[in-house]
Amino acid sequence: MENKKNYTSPYDLDGKIPFGQALALGLQHVLAMFVGNLTPILLITGPLYCDLEHGIQIAIIQNAMLIAGLVTLVQLFTIGPVGAKLPIVMGTSSGFIGVAQSISQIMGGGVLAYGALMGASLIGGLFECVLGFCIKPLRRFFPSVVTGTVVMSIGLSLIAVGINSFGGGNTNGDFGSLPNLFVGTVVLVVIILLKHFTKGITSTASILFGIIIGYILCAVMALILPTTYTMIDAKTGEEVIKTCSWVLNWDSVASAGWFAVPNLMPVHMVFDLRAILPMIIMFIVTAVETIGDTAGVTEGGLGRNATDSELVGSVTADGLGSAVASFFGVLPNTSFSQNVGLVGMTKIVNRYAISLGAVFLILCGFFPKLAALIRMMPQSVLGGAAVMMFASIVVSGMKLVTQDGVDNRVVTIVSVAIGLGYGLGANSSVLQFMPQAVQLIFGGSGIVPAALVAIVLNVVIPKEEKEKK
Repeated sequence: MENKKNYTSPYDLDGKIPFGQALALGLQHVLAMFVGNLTPILLITGPLYCDLEHGIQIAIIQNAMLIAGLVTLVQLFTIGPVGAKLPIVMGTSSGFIGVAQSISQIMGGGVLAYGALMGASLIGGLFECVLGFCIKPLRRFFPSVVTGTVVMSIGLSLIAVGINSFGGGNTNGDFGSLPNLFVGTVVLVVIILLKHFTKGITSTASILFGIIIGYILCAVMALILPTTYTMIDAKTGEEVIKTCSWVLNWDSVASAGWFAVPNLMPVHMVFDLRAILPMIIMFIVTAVETIGDTAGVTEGGLGRNATDSELVGSVTADGLGSAVASFFGVLPNTSFSQNVGLVGMTKIVNRYAISLGAVFLILCGFFPKLAALIRMMPQSVLGGAAVMMFASIVVSGMKLVTQDGVDNRVVTIVSVAIGLGYGLGANSSVLQFMPQAVQLIFGGSGIVPAALVAIVLNVVIPKEEKEKK
């Protein structure tokens, strides 16, 4: 009984909580980011781009989980000035997919192209690490109206991803099918009910329990519903039988090994300016996103602005983590906005809990069967949690924007940044006749163009008289 009295709240950054509760809360973060951590690697190492050997691809996937866990621990507990001491979860960045695809095409794909990506990641990561130490003098360009706009843009960019998962993932022919929508809806309803109508661990770990219910529901549905569907192959015109996307792939778990040692340097680095220059541009972009994620975590979870040291620590950890990842054949690492949404939704900021999630990721790097169990999660199960998590990031951004009051100046900055800046990125086809460098910076998620517009307008538009002291 005496030990129980020493426990504090999971809503405290350094609070002491029971191991079981901490593990459950940490697993929530792993489940939120696991698929997103592996997707960029599966895409770039696959046959469409670098087409690496199966053994090399598996080794890189294994390393991606290990690196994500290790760099998350650095963010949580720091190494000197590197790391923010905040509940920031790290993982393989999907923001680099576009530039990685471009580089692989320019260099003809294969191991050579992937080696060039790793060489560029090393240089770019070190560049971002140096850039991180310059954040403090640049802090005046990131007041709450700018960081809030960036956070809102991050949330808006993820909402489409969340609803895509909710429908089962549009890579499958059964996207938007009734079973997929049913699974996503059940998971979402379970999370809401547990979050607001129960207390204790079922409330604080509502995301984890919602996803577990989703797994169980999919297993039950497989017993009573058809698990395959027929579609017409676009190339051959023949009928093809495919497995429904909500079906649990137990074969992948059975075929996965029990233990494997991570493989350092699965590909040899190649240093080529054709890869290094566009990668450096993207590392500047990801630094802006990391600033937004850090602001989102501190506002959504701690109810305050990020400090200079936290911004410096988070960006430098971003860069150093990406540099280290390159030695393991892993694409650049960055803060995961999915987990920013989870923090904003649950208010769980306990570093001990999230560190257990990071340790679990590291274990997945050594035990492939454990990783396969999570990797088989149907998209609609994840989507049931994602639609709510991602929208909560937008709410956090709104709070940041409005914390110093809303006047005509703020309305103009946010309106133009979201309307023009985010709009350009969200509908990147409008930039199709612009130089490739412009498309890389402004195309895609819309986060960076929104940030740049907000920064410029914040400098150009004078503050109203009543704000001046």
